[in-house]
Amino acid sequence: MRITFFTTVAAMALAAGSAQAQLVIEPGSDDRINWQSLDEFAAAHPEIEGQSFNILGPWLGGDQELFQSVIAYFNDATGATANYSGSDSFEQQIVIDAEAGSPPDVAVFPQPGLAADLAERGHLRPLGAETAYWLRENYAAGESWEALGTYAGQDGTDELFAFPYKADVKSLVWFVPENFEDAGYEVPTTYEDLKALTEQIAEDGETPWCIGLGSGGATGWPATDWVEDLMLRTASPEDYDRWTTNEMPFNDPVVVNAIEEFGWFAKNPDFVAGGTGGVTSTDFRESPAGLFASPPACYMHRQASFIPTFFPEGTVVGEDADFFYMPAPESGDLGQPVLGGGTMFAVMSDNPAAMAFIEFLKTPFAHEIWMAQQGFVTPHSGANLEAYDDPVVRRMGEILLEATVFRFDGSDLMPGAIGAGAFWTGMIDFVGGAEAQAVADQIQATWSSLN
Repeated sequence: MRITFFTTVAAMALAAGSAQAQLVIEPGSDDRINWQSLDEFAAAHPEIEGQSFNILGPWLGGDQELFQSVIAYFNDATGATANYSGSDSFEQQIVIDAEAGSPPDVAVFPQPGLAADLAERGHLRPLGAETAYWLRENYAAGESWEALGTYAGQDGTDELFAFPYKADVKSLVWFVPENFEDAGYEVPTTYEDLKALTEQIAEDGETPWCIGLGSGGATGWPATDWVEDLMLRTASPEDYDRWTTNEMPFNDPVVVNAIEEFGWFAKNPDFVAGGTGGVTSTDFRESPAGLFASPPACYMHRQASFIPTFFPEGTVVGEDADFFYMPAPESGDLGQPVLGGGTMFAVMSDNPAAMAFIEFLKTPFAHEIWMAQQGFVTPHSGANLEAYDDPVVRRMGEILLEATVFRFDGSDLMPGAIGAGAFWTGMIDFVGGAEAQAVADQIQATWSSLN
């Protein structure tokens, strides 16, 4: 299966594989795109004509070509030249370059923690109160996005240092509509309904969930996403923030409760395909297969927006398989939380064209031109939803726009020894039979040892 996200012109341009940035859609030819916002931006920044600057980020391959297609319009409209370079070792390279005094003008961070670290060392330029206000007013759940890019600078003062652009959605539950229809199940709209549906499927003698935690050396990480989503459905966003920084200890009752909530799904052998042993032994890339078995081996699978990559060949998302938002509690006290990821743009030099590029990213155009191609989701409330070339991706965009709270993947905000270490192994131990409190105590002991 291949979902078509591209306009014909865009597909032709990207298929060429050229490193030269190209205009993939003829300017003014697509009325879904706010061309006027591009023109107004260019008119407001005549001073950058003829200037050049460098952007370093983690995008390679298709994503690199797609981003280059965006900056092509910036270059064409302003007469400036933005040069993008991708690196598969971005996290190491950006630190080396910064410490050597030769950083790029703009850096694209896949994890806020690294950006925060470089801001504290004095390597990032503040983006200003006006941009912070802009995020609050123009991004859905804007205060969440502002907080994601706000860090302590070298003098200890909190300022906005990073601008979020391009998001990923993780709070998704995948299912096969035909299976639901045949069994008479309805998509749940509250968290309570989700648990009731889980129990109903089991009572019917079927298996509600496929869950796979295997991932080679990274085994366990899918469970951390589950716990993070459940933290946002059982605790406040403020508690979530305190947890990711260890201001709230990992073994606090609030965190233990979220882990136990995950156990409600994953440790009940009637609720998961292959029983609890199957949860720990099944690779996350193979676990969705149960949705497509005949008869179904399971009815639901919680995973991020990338998982269709591992669906059977020929699967049409939106028809053969679909998704729904992992619902929030009925009370509404916790709002509509969305767990996800994204990239953050930070300025690392005094080049005025680099700072102007951040202004460019505020335009609806800078979002819509990628929306009209492939693999881009945005919380920008001013971007035209019709610009999404694929209705499946549009629905993910709508989930972001309806969010009252957005939180970044918590394990990515924690020290590597925790978020990519003790948390992973602790979840395997938990599903394997350990008590939530004991697992949380051990993870906290590891975190305390880092100080």
